[in-house]
Amino acid sequence: MRDAAQGWSAAAIAHGRPLNESAPGGKLEEECEPCMLLEIAKPIALILCLVSLYVVFYTAFFVPASDLEHRTWDTLALLSLSAGICMSSGMLFREPEESGARLLMRTLPVQVFLWAAGGMLILFLAS
Repeated sequence: MRDAAQGWSAAAIAHGRPLNESAPGGKLEEECEPCMLLEIAKPIALILCLVSLYVVFYTAFFVPASDLEHRTWDTLALLSLSAGICMSSGMLFREPEESGARLLMRTLPVQVFLWAAGGMLILFLAS
């Protein structure tokens, strides 16, 4: 009861600060709406990354091509498109204070891309 009189709400108590204090990073509660949109965009970007890798896998192994060269070029074109999607998804997953390619390589979409591309390369060379 006393907390309610001091301007606390359930959400503020969960975060450990009153409503009039700023959020992490010096932002007010009203300014954190872009943060919420970023959190919504992360799973969408990850799903887009996984779908693009699925398309690469499907093209490399399940689409009948006239010859090996045609299948290889189609797969490489889609792999480069998937790399761009996964790298841009990785930029969403980085922390705002972080920068650099080394930290981008540690994000989930980029790690998924590297493991999937490595696995597909081994399977492609074996087929």
